[in-house]
Amino acid sequence: MSEVQNHLIECLPQRARASLLAVCEPVQLALSEVLCEAQSPTRHVYFPTEGFISLVTSVDHHSGLEVGMVGREGMVGAQLALGVATSPLRALVQGPGACWRVGVAAFKAELARSPALGRLLDRYLYVLMAQTSCAAGCLRFHLIGPRLARWLLMSQDRAHHDRFHVTHEFLAYMMGVRRVGVTQAAGDLQRRGLITYHRGELTVLDRSGLEHAACSCYALDCSTYRRHLA
Repeated sequence: MSEVQNHLIECLPQRARASLLAVCEPVQLALSEVLCEAQSPTRHVYFPTEGFISLVTSVDHHSGLEVGMVGREGMVGAQLALGVATSPLRALVQGPGACWRVGVAAFKAELARSPALGRLLDRYLYVLMAQTSCAAGCLRFHLIGPRLARWLLMSQDRAHHDRFHVTHEFLAYMMGVRRVGVTQAAGDLQRRGLITYHRGELTVLDRSGLEHAACSCYALDCSTYRRHLA
C-alpha cells in the first residue's frame, strides 16, 4: 500500500502519521476472518484501507448481533487508548481488502509518544459510543426495511463500490432478525428499483432513493462522524 487511505491516520499531523506508519504492516483481510473475540486479549490494532469489519455482540446463547461497522474511516482496537486490553465486541471481516496492522506493544508505544494520536482516539471513541447507542435504539424502534436500507448504505460507504457480496443469511445474522424478514425487505427495495440482488451479489441502483428509504440513524451516524472527525 503506497498511500495511507485510512482517514484516522490521515487526520494525524505529518510527524505523528509517519511515526505510526513506520510500525504498521500491510495485511489483507479475508472474508469472515475473526480479528478479535470479545473479552479476549487484543493482539493487534487494525486500520482498514479497503476492507470493512462488523462489530458484533452476543447475549447468552443467542447468535451475534451487529452493533457497529468499521471501514477506512476508523479502526479496530481503539479501547487500548483507555488502557483496556480486551475488546467488548467481536470483530468479524465483512468485506475483504487491504488493511494496516500494528502489534499492541508498538501501538501503546506510539500512544505514549504521540499526544496527537491520543487526542484523535479520544474523539473516535466518542463517535463509536454515539454510533453504538444509536444502533441500540435502531434495533428496538425501527422496522426491518429502513434498517436494511441503512445497513446497505453503511456497507456501500465502506466498500466504496455500488456492488458487493452479501447473503440473506448473513444479513439476518447481522440484523438479529429471521431470514424471511430480510428476504421480504430486500424484495421491497428491489421492486422499488433501489437495488438488485442475485445469488449473493447486491448492487445499489439508486443511492438517493436508498437514503430516503433508510431510517434516520444513517444520517445521524454520518453527521456525528463529520462533526468530530471530518
